[in-house]
Amino acid sequence: MNATEPRRHWWPRSVRAGAALATASTAAVILFGIGWWVHHDVYRQSTQIAEEQALAQLWSLVDQVNEGVVPVRTSAVPYEVVATGRRSAVAYGGGIVDFGPGTRHVLPAPTGHGSPNFVRLPVNRDYNSGVRGDMAGGTYEVFSADISAQELGGDKAAALGVAADARLRVYVLVLPQTAEEITGTTDRLLLRAGLVSLVLIAAAAYFAVRIALRPVEAIRVLTASVTASDPRERVTVPASGHEITALATTINSTLQRLDNAAAQQRRFVADAAHELRSPLTTLLASLEVALAYPERTDWPAAATTAARQTRRLHALAEDLLLLARLDTRTPAAHPESVDLAALASRLTEQYPPTERPLTLTCDSTAPACAHGNPGEYERLLRNLVDNAARHAAHRIQITVRNEGDWVVLTVHDDGPGVPAEEAERIFERFVRLDDARSRDHGGTGLGLAIARDLAHRHRGTLTLTPQPFGACFRLRLPRAPEPAGTRAARA
Repeated sequence: MNATEPRRHWWPRSVRAGAALATASTAAVILFGIGWWVHHDVYRQSTQIAEEQALAQLWSLVDQVNEGVVPVRTSAVPYEVVATGRRSAVAYGGGIVDFGPGTRHVLPAPTGHGSPNFVRLPVNRDYNSGVRGDMAGGTYEVFSADISAQELGGDKAAALGVAADARLRVYVLVLPQTAEEITGTTDRLLLRAGLVSLVLIAAAAYFAVRIALRPVEAIRVLTASVTASDPRERVTVPASGHEITALATTINSTLQRLDNAAAQQRRFVADAAHELRSPLTTLLASLEVALAYPERTDWPAAATTAARQTRRLHALAEDLLLLARLDTRTPAAHPESVDLAALASRLTEQYPPTERPLTLTCDSTAPACAHGNPGEYERLLRNLVDNAARHAAHRIQITVRNEGDWVVLTVHDDGPGVPAEEAERIFERFVRLDDARSRDHGGTGLGLAIARDLAHRHRGTLTLTPQPFGACFRLRLPRAPEPAGTRAARA
């Protein structure tokens, strides 16, 4: 088969047909098991009934012989009464026929060694059991009973045609044909009923699944109508409360998340374009003025402006690239154990001076380690400090503590603080609460958004803690064991 050809599957592609076939197959196995059990049970019970009839016939014949009466040939089951000293049978019937006087009896006469349980009829004799067919050469189960002629008396023995000292034996054959015919008839009825049942079961399963899948088909049609230009379409939630309702609810939730993600992406692109337009406009205007009036341009000042706007563009591009990488939610390949207390102390010592005097302190009592990337932790902490530096009046306090299984780091400034209703909005991208602030000094509006994404990337949280004055950002990260090298150096 060509590798490019679609692979042929023996199982139907339709869910309805597949469900009908699976249901019919399961029902076939169950019906076969039931039929096998019924077959054996019917055969057992039919054989038991035949044996009971044979026993009843045996005791009836014994009663007649005890009365000195020769049984009639008409009988429901084959029988024969034989006696010692006689070549021919005393009596026979039910299909065992004697064709002439002196013909030897079929079944053996009593010998004193017990009676057989099974006998094989000779093939050189004709046997006619009516509807049961020819019995020649077959082996049959027999019931027998022995009678002594001495107990009967001379008159009864003479009436039976046996000697006074003879022993008589009454044989009754158990015919299996009756049980086999009943079982065969039952098997044919079961086969026809089973085939009809399989067809009905498969049809019922097909249409039941078809009806059950109607809401799913309606959901599929509505979901297919959702497009990028109109993502507001939602599927109808059935009021039945079964699995289809859960499916419709989940699809609507997924569509809502996709709609929100698309809206967030559009807003992000618009905000990014707006942020990029401001430094580009300033840079382009500065260069156009310098080129239009070269003799009157202060070139050092123009180059300074161009360099400042270029640095701003570079920082914005770096922030956008970092956000794109964080949006992929790719975990760190080999997370390290980072001492956040040492990182905060080093950042406090190396933080560059600002335009206004600020006191930056770090309070930590012991190493506080968390798994993660040292560069990302440094970027997270630097963004929090940069944000605090833009709003602090005189002082920024960094605190690092171990609280059980968590490391808690806070950055608290003595600035004007953040209104309670804006506590979550400040973590959105390109959000600046002070719209009148100069963009040159206000940052890109991505610092806190990047900090929170980095915290979530390391299975932590970043929140704004209410304070009487200033703003206090609280970073909470899972605690990691202290590296062996750090413990040895500290010891």
